[in-house]
Amino acid sequence: MSEDEKINTENEEEVTNPSVEADEQVSKEETEEVTALDQLKANMDAIYDVPVQVSAVLGTATLQVSQLLKLGRGAVVELDRKVGEAVDIYVNNRLVARGEVVVMDDHLGITMTEILKTDTAA
Repeated sequence: MSEDEKINTENEEEVTNPSVEADEQVSKEETEEVTALDQLKANMDAIYDVPVQVSAVLGTATLQVSQLLKLGRGAVVELDRKVGEAVDIYVNNRLVARGEVVVMDDHLGITMTEILKTDTAA
């Protein structure tokens, strides 16, 4: 190899194909997204086993203690809801939905008719 060839070899810069670099970058981003999704799924799996309390409120009433003490078997307490009006559905004491009462065999159930949006700022 002559001196000129040595100088040319030393001065040559590594030439890369821009499309190959872009493909490698996309592949790296996809790999990071897949890893993040796997992590999210693993975190969600841990949450799925956490128990929550679900309550359905047919209505409410305010009574004085004296009225409460007078209640006996067969007494009727009037609630603030009308017949056919939606009931409130709470999860861990937070209102999340409204629904209708349904009868399933010999049990009561709730059909959700409206999912309420939560205010994350609260």
